[in-house]
Amino acid sequence: MDLRVDQPLWLLLLVPILIYFMWTWKKEKKVFRKEGRVVFFLRLLAIFCLILGLTNPYLLLPIKEEQVLFLVDRSASVQGTDSQVTSFIEQSLSSRKNTQLVGVYTFAEDFQSEVALTAGEVNLPVFTPMKAPGNTDIARALQLATGIVEPSKATRIVLFTDGLETSGSVQDELVKITGGNVTIDVVQLERVSSEDVAITSFETPPIAFEGEQQQLNVQLEATTNTTGELLLYENDQLLSREQITLEQGANSFTFRNASSGEGLLKYEVQVVVSGDGLIENNKLTSVTNVESSPHLLVVTHDGNRSNIPTVIDQAAIQTDVIDASALPFDLSNYLRYDAIIFDNVPGHAVGEQKMTVIEQAVKNFGVGFMMVGGTNSFGLGGYFKTPIEKLLPVEMEIKGKHQMPSLGLVIVMDRSGSMSGSKFEYAKEAAARSVEMLREGDNLGFIAFDDRPWEIIETAPLSDKQEALDTILSVGVGGGTEIYSSLALAYENLAPLKLQRKHVILLTDGQSASSGDYQTLIEEGSKDLITVSTVAVGQDADRALLESLAEMGGGTFYDVADESTIPAIMSTETAMISRTYIEDNPFYPIIYGDAAWTSLFTDGVPQMNAYIATTPKQTASIIAESEKEDPVLIEWMYGLGRTMAFTSDSTGEWSGDFARWNHWGDFWNTAVSRLLPAYSEVPFTIQKASDGSYTVTDPSGKSSFLEVAAVNEKGEELPVSSEPLAPGKSRVTVESDPGLVFFRVSNEEDAVYQAGISIPYSEEYKVQKPNTNKLEMIANRAGGKMLTDASEVFRTIDLKSSERQSIQQMLILAAILLFFIDITIRRFGFRQLLAPFNMNGKKKKMVETTASTSNVEKLVKGKKKR
Repeated sequence: MDLRVDQPLWLLLLVPILIYFMWTWKKEKKVFRKEGRVVFFLRLLAIFCLILGLTNPYLLLPIKEEQVLFLVDRSASVQGTDSQVTSFIEQSLSSRKNTQLVGVYTFAEDFQSEVALTAGEVNLPVFTPMKAPGNTDIARALQLATGIVEPSKATRIVLFTDGLETSGSVQDELVKITGGNVTIDVVQLERVSSEDVAITSFETPPIAFEGEQQQLNVQLEATTNTTGELLLYENDQLLSREQITLEQGANSFTFRNASSGEGLLKYEVQVVVSGDGLIENNKLTSVTNVESSPHLLVVTHDGNRSNIPTVIDQAAIQTDVIDASALPFDLSNYLRYDAIIFDNVPGHAVGEQKMTVIEQAVKNFGVGFMMVGGTNSFGLGGYFKTPIEKLLPVEMEIKGKHQMPSLGLVIVMDRSGSMSGSKFEYAKEAAARSVEMLREGDNLGFIAFDDRPWEIIETAPLSDKQEALDTILSVGVGGGTEIYSSLALAYENLAPLKLQRKHVILLTDGQSASSGDYQTLIEEGSKDLITVSTVAVGQDADRALLESLAEMGGGTFYDVADESTIPAIMSTETAMISRTYIEDNPFYPIIYGDAAWTSLFTDGVPQMNAYIATTPKQTASIIAESEKEDPVLIEWMYGLGRTMAFTSDSTGEWSGDFARWNHWGDFWNTAVSRLLPAYSEVPFTIQKASDGSYTVTDPSGKSSFLEVAAVNEKGEELPVSSEPLAPGKSRVTVESDPGLVFFRVSNEEDAVYQAGISIPYSEEYKVQKPNTNKLEMIANRAGGKMLTDASEVFRTIDLKSSERQSIQQMLILAAILLFFIDITIRRFGFRQLLAPFNMNGKKKKMVETTASTSNVEKLVKGKKKR
């Protein structure tokens, strides 16, 4: 037990006080009586207690309890070691002392509790699967472990790991731990031996020209002699499949390929080996920037032919034509093109995911985009509130001057258990978009059904759009599927309403539990001008029934395989019930804009038959508009890319005399040329550093500031942190999973460069030995040792553990008592102070009093006798 103080400087007050008391004692000791001397020393002791109390004194009391934490690395690099660790811990527990608390925790990139710190019996459970085994963060695990224990108790952490950390710095964390009440023992782990082949390197030329023979180099590492297949892909298309023989250790292979495309070209190499230990290290990607003439992608739908490729200059512009169903999901496949044109393509044939990727290609990488009209485009195509609407210079919703027919819409949506998950969320989002397209006063009903219909929103004029949206989005899933009664309720609600358009949208992914007379229901409803469209979601829906309902009800049947297309379908249906979207009165467009456009119309403006009404966005530039002041041709910049909307068509049915006009080809060539990226490319260099960051440099020295954006293959913008190192030079850190990441680098002069960066798989999946040097460093710096014997885990911890017990209040209380005694002595003297304790004095006084009383009584008796 030790006495210690936190603020020893207060003790300096004792110096002048002692001098004063010594001077007083020397001067007055001759006149001090016995009581005075006692008071003098009591006062001195009380002042000493007060001053000592000011120093915040405490006692260090020894603690017998010790804490032992097992901290187990369960990342991919130590895969298969769980049983080895469990056996080691169980053996060590046999030598555990009663005073030792035990806890078991696991980690990889994250941290999990398996057995909380306890003084009771420890029964090891089956370890919980790790959420992110692809990285090892020893530093964070130690930080969290030391935060769990009581710092006043001696603690030993037993760290099971191979020392292969892929994030964090254990050295930095040891600086905080060293010198504390914690020691760290280390048990070395090593991945259970298994046959494994890993692709360690895949290099392709950063820049190449179209037709140039490119050399692609692959490095593989094998743990044993084996055979397998090596596959090479170009933009997700298989280029080569080669049988290979691998020797233990490093192996090299070379491919040669002449690219026929241009732009950012994605290469991917994959190795397939029977019985491979880890599949995570069997694939790598790389990117080559292929330079050539401009490349245009024209997208059509359902076999409809586009006239655009036939009228543009094929010698100057390479053109690919594909159906919307063949649109890719990956960003790299869009960056091959300089511009994309949707020619009368419905949104449900594209889907939200692909729209999001296209939006990123336009915004961050300068790919041009144009939408061309028709019965499947713009608002009628279901693009309301989609990423495509966001990038276009027009809004799908018609505002202002257009007269809309009175509408009644009832949405009948399946909420059975099979709809749970993303399917139901997309469906609710779709219904919400439909509501947003309605006007105040339009009639809306919403019926959600499981084994019975639930009328969530009664069919009535829409008065509070936000309340309706909140109600729809709050609906949850239920039980079975009952279609007929739900559809009959929708018809019943719409029939008596006096409206120009009455429509039902039925969406389900199952089959009705009961049958009904659908034909009679729909025939009766058609007399009241009610139409019905149906949406079949997934493989279990009753397609035959739904298709026949749509056919009888004068609506459209949609067969949905991709859940993300549901919102576009619902938007399309909501738009279709108002045919005023199509303006079909012949007119002569009014032309605006710069000379690139106006020069085409020096001989006059041809007549146009029809277009789809839209609303121009505020900063867009109108090139041609109708007599009703609706945009026919309009453009703007969205991020780095220029986008255009042509609300008429390319076939001549709507565009009328334009399609027979002698400048029709010039019109489309001008449109495409304006869509092409207009920025000047600067070859910024991008180099990867050892810590996983990237150094981006302008070698020309013309840039002061660099701006970097990063997007993954799915079109998702990634978090980027950028640190300027010098003018025209920055360190960039990107948070991304393994795969391709596309960088867009720009400077203050709007010079832009795009590049694809391959993020390889984590170091965890490489074939490598444990980092023994790091493990020994951890043990040495943290006062522990490398363990091989389980019985050593619970050896005595050399650190002294103790807890603080403050005595400040006790000293203050003592000082108060001493002052109270001082006052009592000076006021009443020692006798009064000691009276309660002087029992002999009390007895003597009582005897004297008794004797005196007896004598008086005798005198009184004698007097009476006389």
